Amino acid sequence: MTAPEPSRTYDAVIVGGGHNGLVAAAYLARAGRSVLVLERLDHTGGAAVSTRPFTGVDARLSRYSYLVSLLPGKIVRDLGLDVRLRTRTISSYTPVERDGRPTGLLVGGGERRTREAFARLTGSDREYRAWQRFHDMTGRVARRVFPTLTEPLPTREELRRTVGDEEAWRALFEEPIGVTIEEHFADDLVRGIVLTDALIGTFADAHDPSLRQNRCFLYHVIGGGTGAWDVPVGGMGALTDALADAARAAGAVIATGHEAVRIATDGRTAEVTHRTADGEGVAATRHVLVNASPRELAALTGDAPPPPAEGAQLKVNMLLTRLPRLRDASVDPREAFAGTFHIAEGYEQLAAAYARAAAGEPPAEPPCEIYCHSLTDPTILGPDLAARGYQTLTLFGLHTPARLFARDNDAVREELLKSTLARLDAHLAEPLADCLATDADGRPCLEARSPLDLERDLRLPGGNIFHRELSWPHAQDGTGRWGVETRHANVLLCGAGAVRGGGVSGVPGHNAAMAVLEAGD
Repeated sequence: MTAPEPSRTYDAVIVGGGHNGLVAAAYLARAGRSVLVLERLDHTGGAAVSTRPFTGVDARLSRYSYLVSLLPGKIVRDLGLDVRLRTRTISSYTPVERDGRPTGLLVGGGERRTREAFARLTGSDREYRAWQRFHDMTGRVARRVFPTLTEPLPTREELRRTVGDEEAWRALFEEPIGVTIEEHFADDLVRGIVLTDALIGTFADAHDPSLRQNRCFLYHVIGGGTGAWDVPVGGMGALTDALADAARAAGAVIATGHEAVRIATDGRTAEVTHRTADGEGVAATRHVLVNASPRELAALTGDAPPPPAEGAQLKVNMLLTRLPRLRDASVDPREAFAGTFHIAEGYEQLAAAYARAAAGEPPAEPPCEIYCHSLTDPTILGPDLAARGYQTLTLFGLHTPARLFARDNDAVREELLKSTLARLDAHLAEPLADCLATDADGRPCLEARSPLDLERDLRLPGGNIFHRELSWPHAQDGTGRWGVETRHANVLLCGAGAVRGGGVSGVPGHNAAMAVLEAGD
C-alpha cells in the first residue's frame, strides 16, 4: 500500500481505482500532472477484477465484468497497454424445443453455416435475410457513433447527422426497440435473441416508452464500431492490472486501503479527506475525479442524492469438470458455450418474465445467458485443470430487479438460482450438477450474486451495474462539454454514471482526463 505524501498538493485526486479511474490517472500522469488515486479496497480494479473464488482451486475468474466491447482501441494505443483481446468464434447458441424435438439456433462459424441454422429453425431464409438487414443497420450506426464516444459530446442533431440514416435513427433513438424488432422479424426466438441486448442489466419491456431499453441496446451494439464482444486474455483483471501498471509507470500514486469520505471544494481548489485503518488524512488538489456512482459523489460533496437506481441481474460463476452434453445432439457443447448461450429468452418468454417481475414476483422461467471464458482463453485455468478438461461458466440472469430480493435476499437468490439452473437443465442431456467441480472443502464450485449483493460488495447503487440509467451519447441539459461535469467546477464524474458511461470502456476516464487537460491549470 502506497501512502500519499501528507504535505503535497496534487494536480488531480481520483476517488476510486476502478478501470475508469485508472484510465484517467494514466492519461493525466502521462501529461505531466501529479496524480493521486484513493482506493478503499486493498486492490485496484473495482468490478473489473479476476479472483479465485473457490477455495483451493486454481481458476482465476472474471468475477463481475466478463467481456470487453466498448474499450476504444485509441485508449489501448494511447496508454501503451499490454492487453490482448480474443474474438469468440461463435456469436450465440439458443436451444429450444419445437414440434416435440430439441433444436436451436447457432449463430457463427461462417455465413453459410449461420444461414443453414436459420433455415433449419424457421423453415425458410426469411429470418436470416432480416437478420442480415438488421445487423447491417446497427453496424452502420456503430461505425459512425462509436468514434464520437471519446470526443466532446455532440448535440442530438449533430449525432443525428453523424448517423446519417433516418431509418436507423427512428429505430434506435425514437421508437421503442420492440417496434423495430417486430417490424424486422417474425420468429419468436429470433426476436428474443435480438431483444436481449436491450435488457442486460436494464429492467424494461420491449415497448417501454422511456426508451431505457433502446439506450441499453445501443451501447451493446456499437462497441469497437462492430458490436463484437471480446474475451480479455488472462481475465478481466489482466486489463485492470495493465491500466494500473500504466498509471504507476507514468508517475501516478495509487493508495489502496484509502477510503475517501469527504470532498470540500470552492470550485478552484479542493481537499479530499480519506480514511485508513490508522486514521484520517487530507489530500489537497486542484481537481477531483470521482470514479464512483453519482450517489457516492453526492454523499462525498454533501449534495442532494440522485434518484434511486436499481439493478436487475443475477450473476453466477461456476467451474465444471466438463461441459454438459446437450439434448440437441447436432451441436457440439464446445461451440454452444463458446458464444452467448441463451436460456428462456424467446420474445414472449422475456415479456412474461418482465411482467411477473414488475408485479413483484420472481420470473417463473428466468431468462439468462451463459458463456464459457475458458474455451476462448484457457489461461485463466491452472495447468492441471486445463489438462483435465475443466471449464468455467458465467451466467447472467435478466429481469431480476433488486426489489425482488428486498424481503429475503438469501432465500430469493437461492430460489432464482434453482429455477434458473432448472431451465438450463431442460436443454441438457445430463444434469449440470453432475458436471460441477468441487472446492477443497467439497463444496460445489458455484457462487451467485444478486443486485443487493453487488450493492454491498461494490457499492453499486441498487446493484445497478451502470450506476444509474444509461444516457444517450449526446448532450442534454446540464451534461456539459464532456458529459463528466458536475455542479462543482473542479469536481468531475469519471465512473459508469457519467454520460457515455457503463460497461468496461474507459470512456468516462478518458473524457474526465480530457476535461482536466482542457482546463489547463
